[in-house]
Amino acid sequence: MSSASVSPQIDEAAQQAFIGTMLGDVGATLTGALVLIGDRLGLYKALAEQGPLTSAQLAEKTGTHERYVREWLSNQAASGYLTYDPATKAFTLPPEHAPMLADDSSPFMMCGLFEIGQTLYVDEPQITEAFKTGKGFGWHEHDRRLFSATERFFRPGYNANIVANWIPALDGVDAKLRAGAKVADVGCGLGTSTILMARAYPKSRFHGFDYHAGSIALARAAAERAGVADRVSFEVAPAQSFPGKGYDFVACFDCIHDMGDPVGAAAHIRSALADDGTFMMVEPYANDALEDNLNPVGRIFYAASTMLCTPASLSQEVGLGLGAQAGEAALRAVFNEASYTRFRRATETPFNLVFEARP
Repeated sequence: MSSASVSPQIDEAAQQAFIGTMLGDVGATLTGALVLIGDRLGLYKALAEQGPLTSAQLAEKTGTHERYVREWLSNQAASGYLTYDPATKAFTLPPEHAPMLADDSSPFMMCGLFEIGQTLYVDEPQITEAFKTGKGFGWHEHDRRLFSATERFFRPGYNANIVANWIPALDGVDAKLRAGAKVADVGCGLGTSTILMARAYPKSRFHGFDYHAGSIALARAAAERAGVADRVSFEVAPAQSFPGKGYDFVACFDCIHDMGDPVGAAAHIRSALADDGTFMMVEPYANDALEDNLNPVGRIFYAASTMLCTPASLSQEVGLGLGAQAGEAALRAVFNEASYTRFRRATETPFNLVFEARP
């Protein structure tokens, strides 16, 4: 008998532990749909504001059907999202959980991640085919709900950090923006980051660029609603050739790794900067070694990278495919190749790395 035909010895304890892991993952996958329901119907918010509540009370307060609400509450309690009191038959959203589920102003709000997850399943057949062909799948080709879901996921972190932490971590940039500067937000998406900066720095002018026309249309509408359209413009343009020169500040938020030619984009940004201009790049948090990213945050980012970021890069010219977990060394190499004279990590959060580069 050849060694190849010998069955490996099974560690039953390890096998049972993995079964538990898989059951947890399946439960989380199925529960994700219920998180969307709770978010969209205001069930979490009602519990946060008025709980503890029974199923009948929650249904009455939210204008929903009790029988559906009862089953939803039972799942949420089984998932550990809510607590249940058998004596009163009431459910409670713990105050420690509310920022992730019921507070859109919280930097820890997680519901946007579940919205992104929903779209990944819709686009799974196309990504499966791309595995076989090696072809890319562009950002614009994804389910249209992805665009607003991504904006919602990033918005809390941007609200909490761009003006309060990230820009102040750069050398002299906050003062320039307060005095009045020319700013480009490259890969601006729906314009959330651009509008946040415009609100904080009324003396500066902001120009948002993105190759996706649908996102630019939404960004223009958002600027009108925010009352900053007189100081903010949005234009369809790729990172490698957006218009304008003499920018005092250029920012890229969570998008350099999605680009097919990040070196070309970085080089064009350098040429568009003023002599004393600054480039800020915000990227997903990652260590350089794969083994150092095998954790819950890395798990999320590698999944997003497989389904969104790497296919987007491979769909473009060059197709470098950095991926969402590129890490500082790979990003530094991009900027070295693009001939920047300075590149440093300015600050970080559990979800982001923030870099400063100078021409």
